[in-house]
Amino acid sequence: MQNDKKFVVITSIFSPTAAVLAFTRQKGWKVIVVGDDKSPKDWHLDEVIFLPIEEQSKSGFCTESLLPRNHYARKNIGYLTAMRAGAEIIFDTDDDNHPLSNWGIEPFAEAFLLSASNMGFVNIYKSFTTQTIWPRGFPLERLSIADANSDLHVGAVIENIQIGVWQGLTNGDPDVDAIYRMTVNEHCNFDTREPIVLGKDTFCPFNSQNTSFRKEIFPLLYLPSTVTFRFTDILRGLIAQPIMQAAGYYLGFHSATVVQERNPHVYLRDFEQEVPCYLYAQKVIEIVSSTIQNARTVTENLIVAYKQLAIEKIVTIEEVSRVIAWVKDITDCTS
Repeated sequence: MQNDKKFVVITSIFSPTAAVLAFTRQKGWKVIVVGDDKSPKDWHLDEVIFLPIEEQSKSGFCTESLLPRNHYARKNIGYLTAMRAGAEIIFDTDDDNHPLSNWGIEPFAEAFLLSASNMGFVNIYKSFTTQTIWPRGFPLERLSIADANSDLHVGAVIENIQIGVWQGLTNGDPDVDAIYRMTVNEHCNFDTREPIVLGKDTFCPFNSQNTSFRKEIFPLLYLPSTVTFRFTDILRGLIAQPIMQAAGYYLGFHSATVVQERNPHVYLRDFEQEVPCYLYAQKVIEIVSSTIQNARTVTENLIVAYKQLAIEKIVTIEEVSRVIAWVKDITDCTS
């Protein structure tokens, strides 16, 4: 993929961080940083395409005027900007995730270890560490279920498959929920192991910290904006997985290639924003899986999924309008 157009997309309300600077040094990648009201007015870093809030309104994207300010979903403007520039791969991360010396992305089409199918939710962290730890968005009611916490490398088979999304793990302070941080709260450096791909009807939450998307499923980058900050990327990932599988693409996980030096958080506030993760993770998978159809396109399934999620009151009806605008913007960017 030497000739692919590859973009790193980050959103930040801070002055340029060391992590952002480190991504500008990754050969063959262009970096887009999306600003917001709280971002410094003099934000500047050589080799970075910075999108201040004032400039976003001039983008011409239908989505822009529908997105709230001071919300993580402003990152959607960065994704669309990358698509307009001809992106083939979009790498999604945050301004406190530092690339390690082994940073890079796995191929999107090759022979990989494929886990068993029909396992429901699995705790992918248990395939890369023996620590007691689980990813943000993992259904708490499955924490004590042996199958959900098994090592997926055991019994996996090698198959040639198409990857839609690669989720890399994060060392140091990985993506866990507030309950973990208020109880166990141990740092984790994951084991280096062969990548593992989830089989059909096997699911795990994925986030926006160390995540690569291929062009064919760019519509699934959409971050919903009528939900909380701590739910938005988790909800995106839950919606994406059944739609990807229907289109013949899979979700893969690989060893850590970034380390997080986490920006300040208030754990109790995080918990409050994560309540929808605890309540709705399994329900979202059930709703989307029962709503989509293999014969539909990725964008068609995305829209019908959000319509049903609005009926079930997991998102508001306004979210559906924003998804439709998003799909129009993508069509305009890629046509």
